[in-house]
Amino acid sequence: MGICGYFTVSWKCLVVLSFRLLFLVPAGLPVHSQGESQTDSKVMDNITVRQGENVFLRCAQGDIVTHTAWLNRSSILYAGEDKWSVDPRVSLVTLNQEEFTIKIEDVDMTDEGPYICAVQTSSRPRTTSVHILVQVPPTIINLSKDLVVNEGSNVTLMCQASGKPEPSLTWKLLSPSVDLVSEDEYLDIPSISRQRAGTYECTAINDIATDVQTVEITVNYAPSVSEGRDVGVTLGQRGVLECEVDAVPKADFEWYRDDRRIFNGLDGMEIEDAGQLSKLTFLNISEADYGNYTCIAINKLGSSNASFVLYEVIEPTSSTLVQGPGAVQDGNSGSMGTHVHTYTCLLLVILLPFLLKF
Repeated sequence: MGICGYFTVSWKCLVVLSFRLLFLVPAGLPVHSQGESQTDSKVMDNITVRQGENVFLRCAQGDIVTHTAWLNRSSILYAGEDKWSVDPRVSLVTLNQEEFTIKIEDVDMTDEGPYICAVQTSSRPRTTSVHILVQVPPTIINLSKDLVVNEGSNVTLMCQASGKPEPSLTWKLLSPSVDLVSEDEYLDIPSISRQRAGTYECTAINDIATDVQTVEITVNYAPSVSEGRDVGVTLGQRGVLECEVDAVPKADFEWYRDDRRIFNGLDGMEIEDAGQLSKLTFLNISEADYGNYTCIAINKLGSSNASFVLYEVIEPTSSTLVQGPGAVQDGNSGSMGTHVHTYTCLLLVILLPFLLKF
Protein backbone atom coordinates (compact mmCIF):
# COMPACT_ATOMS: atom_id res chain seq x y z
CA MET A 1 0.00 0.00 0.00
CA GLY A 2 1.37 3.50 -0.89
CA ILE A 3 2.09 6.10 1.75
CA CYS A 4 -1.07 8.05 0.96
CA GLY A 5 -3.29 4.99 0.90
CA TYR A 6 -4.48 5.50 4.48
CA PHE A 7 -7.66 7.33 5.36
CA THR A 8 -5.72 9.86 7.46
CA VAL A 9 -2.84 11.49 5.58
CA SER A 10 0.26 11.60 7.78
CA TRP A 11 2.84 14.38 7.91
CA LYS A 12 5.28 12.03 6.21
CA CYS A 13 2.87 11.65 3.30
CA LEU A 14 2.41 15.41 3.14
CA VAL A 15 6.16 15.98 3.05
CA VAL A 16 6.67 13.44 0.26
CA LEU A 17 3.84 14.99 -1.74
CA SER A 18 5.32 18.43 -1.20
CA PHE A 19 8.73 17.26 -2.32
CA ARG A 20 7.22 15.82 -5.48
CA LEU A 21 5.24 19.00 -6.05
CA LEU A 22 8.40 21.04 -5.75
CA PHE A 23 10.31 18.61 -7.93
CA LEU A 24 12.50 17.83 -4.96
CA VAL A 25 12.11 14.16 -5.76
CA PRO A 26 13.45 13.40 -9.25
CA ALA A 27 10.99 11.94 -11.74
CA GLY A 28 10.99 8.19 -11.76
CA LEU A 29 12.37 7.85 -8.23
CA PRO A 30 10.26 5.10 -6.63
CA VAL A 31 8.15 5.93 -3.60
CA HIS A 32 9.04 3.65 -0.71
CA SER A 33 6.51 1.91 1.38
CA GLN A 34 5.34 3.51 4.60
CA GLY A 35 7.48 1.20 6.64
CA GLU A 36 10.66 2.61 5.09
CA SER A 37 12.19 5.91 6.12
CA GLN A 38 12.38 8.44 3.33
CA THR A 39 13.58 11.43 5.31
CA ASP A 40 15.59 12.38 8.35
CA SER A 41 13.05 13.95 10.69
CA LYS A 42 13.69 16.30 13.61
CA VAL A 43 11.11 17.75 16.01
CA MET A 44 11.90 21.14 17.53
CA ASP A 45 10.47 22.54 20.76
CA ASN A 46 7.06 24.19 20.64
CA ILE A 47 7.03 27.93 20.03
CA THR A 48 4.66 29.85 22.30
CA VAL A 49 3.68 33.31 21.09
CA ARG A 50 1.09 35.82 22.22
CA GLN A 51 -1.67 36.94 19.92
CA GLY A 52 -0.60 40.02 17.96
CA GLU A 53 3.14 39.37 18.25
CA ASN A 54 5.54 38.24 15.50
CA VAL A 55 7.11 34.80 15.25
CA PHE A 56 10.22 33.65 13.38
CA LEU A 57 10.50 30.11 12.03
CA ARG A 58 14.15 29.14 11.57
CA CYS A 59 15.44 26.07 9.80
CA ALA A 60 19.13 25.08 9.76
CA GLN A 61 20.42 24.13 6.32
CA GLY A 62 23.82 22.43 6.36
CA ASP A 63 25.27 20.08 3.74
CA ILE A 64 24.64 20.97 0.12
CA VAL A 65 21.01 22.06 -0.16
CA THR A 66 19.32 21.86 -3.52
CA HIS A 67 15.75 22.72 -2.58
CA THR A 68 13.97 23.92 0.59
CA ALA A 69 10.42 24.81 1.66
CA TRP A 70 8.30 25.84 4.66
CA LEU A 71 4.87 24.20 4.98
CA ASN A 72 1.90 24.94 7.21
CA ARG A 73 -0.48 22.03 7.57
CA SER A 74 -1.62 21.35 3.98
CA SER A 75 -0.27 24.51 2.39
CA ILE A 76 3.17 25.65 1.22
CA LEU A 77 4.32 29.01 2.58
CA TYR A 78 7.68 29.35 0.82
CA ALA A 79 9.56 27.20 -1.70
CA GLY A 80 13.05 28.61 -1.68
CA GLU A 81 12.70 32.30 -2.52
CA ASP A 82 9.28 31.78 -4.11
CA LYS A 83 6.35 32.76 -1.92
CA TRP A 84 3.39 30.43 -2.29
CA SER A 85 1.30 31.84 0.55
CA VAL A 86 -1.12 34.66 -0.26
CA ASP A 87 -1.00 35.88 3.35
CA PRO A 88 0.71 39.33 3.45
CA ARG A 89 1.82 38.67 7.02
CA VAL A 90 4.22 35.92 5.90
CA SER A 91 7.62 37.01 4.60
CA LEU A 92 11.07 35.60 3.90
CA VAL A 93 13.78 36.78 6.28
CA THR A 94 16.87 34.68 5.52
CA LEU A 95 17.76 32.12 2.90
CA ASN A 96 21.39 31.03 2.66
CA GLN A 97 23.61 27.99 3.14
CA GLU A 98 23.22 28.15 6.94
CA GLU A 99 19.65 29.22 7.57
CA PHE A 100 16.18 29.37 6.04
CA THR A 101 13.93 31.71 8.12
CA ILE A 102 10.45 33.10 7.54
CA LYS A 103 8.42 35.55 9.67
CA ILE A 104 4.70 35.59 10.49
CA GLU A 105 3.49 38.98 11.71
CA ASP A 106 0.53 39.75 13.96
CA VAL A 107 -0.01 36.12 14.93
CA ASP A 108 -3.61 35.02 15.45
CA MET A 109 -5.33 31.83 16.58
CA THR A 110 -5.59 30.68 12.95
CA ASP A 111 -1.79 30.49 12.85
CA GLU A 112 -1.63 27.89 15.61
CA GLY A 113 -0.56 24.44 14.57
CA PRO A 114 2.33 22.41 13.10
CA TYR A 115 4.90 23.79 10.64
CA ILE A 116 7.50 21.80 8.67
CA CYS A 117 10.73 22.85 7.08
CA ALA A 118 11.52 20.44 4.20
CA VAL A 119 15.08 20.38 2.86
CA GLN A 120 16.51 18.40 -0.08
CA THR A 121 20.24 17.85 0.32
CA SER A 122 22.68 16.14 -1.97
CA SER A 123 22.01 12.88 -0.18
CA ARG A 124 18.39 12.73 1.00
CA PRO A 125 15.41 14.82 2.14
CA ARG A 126 15.34 16.15 5.72
CA THR A 127 12.44 17.66 7.69
CA THR A 128 12.22 19.76 10.82
CA SER A 129 8.86 20.25 12.47
CA VAL A 130 7.71 22.76 15.05
CA HIS A 131 4.36 23.51 16.64
CA ILE A 132 3.19 27.10 17.23
CA LEU A 133 1.06 27.67 20.32
CA VAL A 134 -0.83 30.96 20.35
CA GLN A 135 -1.74 32.52 23.69
CA VAL A 136 -4.70 34.92 23.75
CA PRO A 137 -5.34 37.48 26.51
CA PRO A 138 -8.76 37.24 28.15
CA THR A 139 -11.64 39.28 26.79
CA ILE A 140 -15.01 39.58 28.52
CA ILE A 141 -17.45 38.95 25.70
CA ASN A 142 -20.78 38.70 27.53
CA LEU A 143 -21.65 40.74 30.62
CA SER A 144 -24.91 41.56 32.38
CA LYS A 145 -26.20 45.10 31.92
CA ASP A 146 -26.67 47.54 34.80
CA LEU A 147 -29.74 46.59 36.84
CA VAL A 148 -32.42 48.41 38.81
CA VAL A 149 -34.37 46.02 41.08
CA ASN A 150 -36.67 46.20 44.08
CA GLU A 151 -35.41 45.07 47.46
CA GLY A 152 -36.11 41.36 47.99
CA SER A 153 -35.74 40.40 44.32
CA ASN A 154 -33.55 37.50 43.18
CA VAL A 155 -30.65 38.68 41.01
CA THR A 156 -28.26 36.73 38.75
CA LEU A 157 -25.25 38.36 37.09
CA MET A 158 -23.43 36.73 34.17
CA CYS A 159 -19.86 37.22 32.95
CA GLN A 160 -18.38 35.16 30.10
CA ALA A 161 -14.88 35.52 28.69
CA SER A 162 -12.68 34.07 25.96
CA GLY A 163 -8.92 33.56 25.96
CA LYS A 164 -6.16 30.98 25.86
CA PRO A 165 -5.35 29.54 28.31
CA GLU A 166 -8.98 29.61 29.36
CA PRO A 167 -9.41 32.50 31.80
CA SER A 168 -10.69 32.13 35.34
CA LEU A 169 -13.54 34.40 36.46
CA THR A 170 -14.24 36.10 39.78
CA TRP A 171 -17.04 38.37 41.00
CA LYS A 172 -16.75 40.86 43.87
CA LEU A 173 -18.70 43.82 45.23
CA LEU A 174 -16.60 46.99 45.10
CA SER A 175 -18.74 49.68 46.69
CA PRO A 176 -19.20 49.08 49.47
CA SER A 177 -16.08 46.90 49.39
CA VAL A 178 -16.54 43.31 50.58
CA ASP A 179 -14.62 40.07 50.42
CA LEU A 180 -14.65 37.79 47.37
CA VAL A 181 -18.20 37.03 46.29
CA SER A 182 -17.96 34.31 43.62
CA GLU A 183 -15.46 32.36 41.53
CA ASP A 184 -17.85 31.52 38.71
CA GLU A 185 -19.21 33.15 35.58
CA TYR A 186 -22.58 33.41 37.34
CA LEU A 187 -23.24 35.35 40.54
CA ASP A 188 -26.54 34.60 42.30
CA ILE A 189 -27.89 37.09 44.85
CA PRO A 190 -31.10 35.76 46.42
CA SER A 191 -33.50 38.27 48.01
CA ILE A 192 -31.18 41.23 47.47
CA SER A 193 -31.04 43.86 50.21
CA ARG A 194 -30.18 47.55 50.01
CA GLN A 195 -26.80 46.75 51.58
CA ARG A 196 -25.95 44.66 48.49
CA ALA A 197 -26.48 47.52 46.07
CA GLY A 198 -23.39 48.96 44.41
CA THR A 199 -20.72 48.24 41.82
CA TYR A 200 -19.94 44.61 41.02
CA GLU A 201 -16.64 43.78 39.29
CA CYS A 202 -16.04 40.79 37.02
CA THR A 203 -12.37 39.88 36.51
CA ALA A 204 -11.17 37.48 33.79
CA ILE A 205 -7.55 36.43 34.16
CA ASN A 206 -5.12 33.98 32.56
CA ASP A 207 -1.34 33.70 32.28
CA ILE A 208 -1.26 36.51 29.72
CA ALA A 209 -3.33 39.39 31.05
CA THR A 210 -6.45 40.52 32.91
CA ASP A 211 -9.74 42.01 31.71
CA VAL A 212 -12.03 43.81 34.15
CA GLN A 213 -15.56 45.14 33.68
CA THR A 214 -18.25 46.30 36.11
CA VAL A 215 -22.00 46.12 36.58
CA GLU A 216 -24.01 48.59 38.67
CA ILE A 217 -26.95 47.31 40.72
CA THR A 218 -29.45 49.83 42.10
CA VAL A 219 -31.82 48.51 44.77
CA ASN A 220 -35.10 50.37 45.25
CA TYR A 221 -36.72 50.43 48.70
CA ALA A 222 -39.45 52.32 50.55
CA PRO A 223 -38.60 55.46 52.58
CA SER A 224 -37.49 55.28 56.19
CA VAL A 225 -37.65 58.61 58.05
CA SER A 226 -35.34 59.21 61.01
CA GLU A 227 -37.01 59.82 64.38
CA GLY A 228 -38.17 63.42 64.73
CA ARG A 229 -36.25 65.82 67.00
CA ASP A 230 -38.31 68.41 68.90
CA VAL A 231 -37.11 72.00 68.68
CA GLY A 232 -37.48 74.87 71.15
CA VAL A 233 -37.46 78.45 69.84
CA THR A 234 -37.91 81.84 71.50
CA LEU A 235 -40.83 83.96 70.41
CA GLY A 236 -39.91 86.17 67.45
CA GLN A 237 -36.82 84.16 66.52
CA ARG A 238 -36.03 81.91 63.52
CA GLY A 239 -36.69 78.17 63.86
CA VAL A 240 -35.99 75.08 61.71
CA LEU A 241 -37.42 71.55 61.74
CA GLU A 242 -35.35 68.95 59.87
CA CYS A 243 -36.67 65.72 58.35
CA GLU A 244 -34.11 63.14 57.14
CA VAL A 245 -35.05 60.07 55.09
CA ASP A 246 -33.35 56.99 53.61
CA ALA A 247 -35.00 55.97 50.32
CA VAL A 248 -34.32 54.78 46.75
CA PRO A 249 -35.54 56.21 44.47
CA LYS A 250 -35.47 59.71 45.93
CA ALA A 251 -38.45 60.50 48.13
CA ASP A 252 -40.83 63.46 47.88
CA PHE A 253 -41.57 65.34 51.12
CA GLU A 254 -44.80 66.72 52.54
CA TRP A 255 -45.17 68.78 55.73
CA TYR A 256 -48.33 69.00 57.87
CA ARG A 257 -49.50 71.04 60.87
CA ASP A 258 -51.96 68.69 62.50
CA ASP A 259 -54.07 67.66 59.46
CA ARG A 260 -53.37 70.75 57.36
CA ARG A 261 -50.71 70.54 54.69
CA ILE A 262 -48.07 73.27 54.66
CA PHE A 263 -47.01 74.81 51.37
CA ASN A 264 -43.77 76.64 50.71
CA GLY A 265 -43.89 80.40 51.23
CA LEU A 266 -47.21 80.54 53.08
CA ASP A 267 -47.72 81.81 56.64
CA GLY A 268 -44.07 82.82 57.00
CA MET A 269 -42.79 79.27 56.46
CA GLU A 270 -40.33 77.98 53.86
CA ILE A 271 -39.74 74.38 52.74
CA GLU A 272 -36.37 73.40 51.28
CA ASP A 273 -35.67 69.86 49.98
CA ALA A 274 -32.09 68.77 49.31
CA GLY A 275 -31.54 65.09 48.55
CA GLN A 276 -32.45 63.05 51.60
CA LEU A 277 -33.17 66.09 53.80
CA SER A 278 -36.16 68.44 54.03
CA LYS A 279 -36.21 71.61 56.16
CA LEU A 280 -39.25 73.51 57.40
CA THR A 281 -38.09 77.03 58.35
CA PHE A 282 -40.07 79.56 60.44
CA LEU A 283 -38.81 83.06 59.69
CA ASN A 284 -40.41 84.77 62.71
CA ILE A 285 -41.91 82.51 65.36
CA SER A 286 -45.33 83.57 66.68
CA GLU A 287 -47.52 82.06 69.37
CA ALA A 288 -49.61 80.39 66.69
CA ASP A 289 -46.60 78.51 65.29
CA TYR A 290 -46.02 76.40 68.40
CA GLY A 291 -47.45 72.89 68.17
CA ASN A 292 -47.18 69.50 66.46
CA TYR A 293 -45.81 68.99 62.94
CA THR A 294 -45.51 65.90 60.71
CA CYS A 295 -43.09 65.15 57.87
CA ILE A 296 -44.07 62.49 55.31
CA ALA A 297 -41.60 61.00 52.77
CA ILE A 298 -43.07 59.20 49.74
CA ASN A 299 -41.71 57.22 46.78
CA LYS A 300 -43.23 54.59 44.48
CA LEU A 301 -42.57 51.79 46.99
CA GLY A 302 -44.21 53.37 50.02
CA SER A 303 -44.09 56.14 52.61
CA SER A 304 -42.85 56.93 56.09
CA ASN A 305 -43.40 59.79 58.54
CA ALA A 306 -42.05 61.42 61.67
CA SER A 307 -43.61 63.89 64.16
CA PHE A 308 -42.03 66.99 65.65
CA VAL A 309 -42.95 69.43 68.41
CA LEU A 310 -42.09 73.09 68.08
CA TYR A 311 -42.20 74.53 71.60
CA GLU A 312 -41.57 77.91 73.18
CA VAL A 313 -38.39 78.78 75.04
CA ILE A 314 -38.83 81.59 77.65
CA GLU A 315 -36.06 84.21 77.75
CA PRO A 316 -34.83 85.13 81.24
CA THR A 317 -36.03 88.55 82.59
CA SER A 318 -34.11 91.15 84.63
CA SER A 319 -35.76 90.02 87.89
CA THR A 320 -34.29 86.53 87.43
CA LEU A 321 -30.76 87.72 86.75
CA VAL A 322 -28.11 87.60 89.51
CA GLN A 323 -27.71 91.07 91.03
CA GLY A 324 -24.43 92.91 91.60
CA PRO A 325 -22.66 93.54 94.99
CA GLY A 326 -24.69 95.54 97.53
CA ALA A 327 -28.00 94.87 95.82
CA VAL A 328 -30.93 93.97 98.06
CA GLN A 329 -32.08 90.44 97.09
CA ASP A 330 -34.97 89.92 99.55
CA GLY A 331 -36.12 90.63 103.14
CA ASN A 332 -33.48 88.48 104.81
CA SER A 333 -30.81 90.24 102.88
CA GLY A 334 -32.09 93.61 104.23
CA SER A 335 -31.99 92.41 107.87
CA MET A 336 -28.49 91.17 107.42
CA GLY A 337 -27.44 94.65 106.24
CA THR A 338 -28.98 96.26 109.39
CA HIS A 339 -27.14 93.87 111.73
CA VAL A 340 -23.84 94.60 110.03
CA HIS A 341 -24.41 98.37 110.52
CA THR A 342 -25.18 97.92 114.27
CA TYR A 343 -22.07 95.85 114.88
CA THR A 344 -19.98 98.50 113.19
CA CYS A 345 -21.30 101.25 115.51
CA LEU A 346 -20.63 99.22 118.67
CA LEU A 347 -17.08 98.53 117.53
CA LEU A 348 -16.46 102.29 117.11
CA VAL A 349 -17.80 103.03 120.62
CA ILE A 350 -15.47 100.48 122.17
CA LEU A 351 -12.41 101.63 120.28
CA LEU A 352 -13.04 105.41 120.65
CA PRO A 353 -11.44 105.81 124.19
CA PHE A 354 -8.26 104.15 123.02
CA LEU A 355 -8.09 106.36 119.97
CA LEU A 356 -8.50 109.58 122.09
CA LYS A 357 -5.42 108.74 124.19
CA PHE A 358 -3.34 109.11 121.08
